[in-house]
Amino acid sequence: MGAKQYGIDPDRLSMYADEIKSATEKGIEVAIVIGGGNIYRGLSGSSNGIDRVQGDHMGMLATIINGLALQSALEEKGQDTRLQTAIKINEVAEPFIRRRAMRHLEKGRVVIFGGGTGNPYFTTDSAAVLRAIEIEAEVILKGTRVDGIYTSDPEKDATATKFDSISFKDVLTKGLKVMDSTAFTLSQENELPIVVFDMNKPGNLLKVISGENIGTVVNL
Repeated sequence: MGAKQYGIDPDRLSMYADEIKSATEKGIEVAIVIGGGNIYRGLSGSSNGIDRVQGDHMGMLATIINGLALQSALEEKGQDTRLQTAIKINEVAEPFIRRRAMRHLEKGRVVIFGGGTGNPYFTTDSAAVLRAIEIEAEVILKGTRVDGIYTSDPEKDATATKFDSISFKDVLTKGLKVMDSTAFTLSQENELPIVVFDMNKPGNLLKVISGENIGTVVNL
């Protein structure tokens, strides 16, 4: 949503599309799991009288709206894409099929995964790790508004210090928040490294992919 209070900021969308296209131009296969919090959050909805399962399904549909927006922005810049969803919505997207997704990636298309896992009670983080494992990704790049993992929340604590790298074990021991516990454990069990970085700074995605010391690396 960029600087907006809700919805989709076209300038931020265009910037993300530029960042992603710069990666594919280097021959990197890119798959994206996108959230929907700028439109609707299922968990917060459940505290306002909406059934949790119903709210989570609303959140999943919000991720598909964002997926369509990102797909449009990428294709406007000449990048081939495919949107696959965990919820069947055949008029606007392909259903998620692992082999098809991997084939799209081999052909240089950006694959956007919408609809989370298709199940309530699972977060976008869980969907990201699950899809990454399924398509045999080498790494998860978690784009956030913070430039890595800190000893505490840097937006609230001026004395917080940043980790350049940290082990899965130390993240758990120190009680640091990287992903929800289900997603983090799944990543750890499958030895899938995570890089947390600031996605809102132009050029950062390419720097991460190029191996520059951007963000924080979580590995074994």
